[in-house]
Amino acid sequence: MSKRWALPLLLGIFLVAYLLPLGSHGLWIPDETRYAQISQEMLLSGHWASPHFMGLRYFEKPVAGYWMIAIGQALFGQNLFGVRFASALATGLSVLLCFLIARRLWNDPRKSFVCALLYMSFTVVAGQGGYANLDPQFTFWVNLSLVALWFALDSRSHRQRLAAWAVLGLACGMGFMTKGFLAWLLPVLIALPWMIWQKRWRELLLFGPVAVVVAILISLPWVLTVHAQEPDYWRFFFWHEHIRRFAGDDAQHDAPWWFYLPLLVAFSMPWVGMLPVALKQAWQTRREASIAFLGLWVLMPLVFFSLSNGKLPTYILPCLLPVALLLGHALADRLRLEQERALGINGLLNLVLGVVVLIALVYVQIKRPLYDHELHSLVLVFIALVGWIISNLLQAFRPLQCWAAPAVGSLLLVALLPAALPQSVVSNKTPDQFIRPHVAELAATSHLLSNDLGAASALAWRLKRPQVALYNTIGELKYGLAYPDGIQQRVDTDQVQQWMREARRSGSVGVIMRVKGQDELDELDKLPKDGIRYEQGNLVMMILPKDPS
Repeated sequence: MSKRWALPLLLGIFLVAYLLPLGSHGLWIPDETRYAQISQEMLLSGHWASPHFMGLRYFEKPVAGYWMIAIGQALFGQNLFGVRFASALATGLSVLLCFLIARRLWNDPRKSFVCALLYMSFTVVAGQGGYANLDPQFTFWVNLSLVALWFALDSRSHRQRLAAWAVLGLACGMGFMTKGFLAWLLPVLIALPWMIWQKRWRELLLFGPVAVVVAILISLPWVLTVHAQEPDYWRFFFWHEHIRRFAGDDAQHDAPWWFYLPLLVAFSMPWVGMLPVALKQAWQTRREASIAFLGLWVLMPLVFFSLSNGKLPTYILPCLLPVALLLGHALADRLRLEQERALGINGLLNLVLGVVVLIALVYVQIKRPLYDHELHSLVLVFIALVGWIISNLLQAFRPLQCWAAPAVGSLLLVALLPAALPQSVVSNKTPDQFIRPHVAELAATSHLLSNDLGAASALAWRLKRPQVALYNTIGELKYGLAYPDGIQQRVDTDQVQQWMREARRSGSVGVIMRVKGQDELDELDKLPKDGIRYEQGNLVMMILPKDPS
């Protein structure tokens, strides 16, 4: 792979595999609809300092991630592509960082390309690149901070070192404004032990303050602004979203300490078969400064998140770039030495997995069909699985010539699968697609009501109207609903009939309900029975006319 064609080829893959599929499927609940609506509300209201979710205070995250999603909607429209563009761009920039640091580490054009291709073809990385949430953005800022740290440590001139530390500070500041204090902690967890081991702690004391000052200058204007507008913001954000989530006995998403170990292996797909070779090579060369740095980059965040009480799979996304570098380093060396065994095993493992999934899908479709007269979706699923199988078959039997084939299968699978899901899943998990044909009817209503935050935020985003009354649901809006100006947006079951009578005196009412069990059926039973009614999956929509009396 020549220097001339490496980056253009990566850019072409990014355009085809990442950007083209962005608008091919609806917004998933709860994450995508939430981030779409919060960022849209910033555009509509012009209030950019404090996040609001359907008009209510929502202080679980800082603002920079919402800014990026809002900018995507401002540039490309308030549509599926605009909502997801920030995630795709952040992932693409992380791929570029992988290429740049690989070039700095090994000065080998093929190795740089291999590392970047492996990273962008990780199924979880490609999947997150087409999913509207804050994890791809935060991962990019963490990646930038650690790439800048290595460039600072590896620089020969004082000027280059100073610039790299300043970029590290920029990344920490933006990462902090995207997801919080972890953006400052993670680089320290890696830099401190590495600098002590290398006996370069004086350099850390000399240049570290540069990064600190830049990070403060980047984030301080917003920090002061949000404090002035919402004095309770920092109390809630610090104690609820950091201390309780990571150390509290009632931390969200509690899981055992080993939770991330199998996930890290699974997240390396479709290159899992190369992990033993990469880890063995890394251990044998662990005394090299660059390999030790990459090892710390994988291990320290992994240990930190494993010790916390609250765990989510996406927390360890920042570990994947160094994993890709170690895998790419090992794979390129196998190609150079013409050692095909590990590549053949990797292809064979993926081949077996693909065949098993295909057989299971055929069996389930025969016994209890997932796809009911949905030929288009079923064909897409088979194309994705057959593409995976063929690409890994090529690597299994021609490992040196077709070493990159699993990347094709992985990117094809991630691009097609969301658009190929059965209608039963689409109907229940992407309510914006149910709402879209009825936007004109719903836009004519004067009041909106929903019993589900995901459906309510999809409704608010589609109609560009954040004021949706929440019927017998609180969830993550408990804090915002506790404010005096938020109480009126909450409707309990014993209040709903009175609320409905008053609402219908002034105009028609649009209702969207998720009905998943008896409790929701009871909620639905309390609503008026007249008007227009639509149903799809577990979603029910009603257009209730104005009461003429």
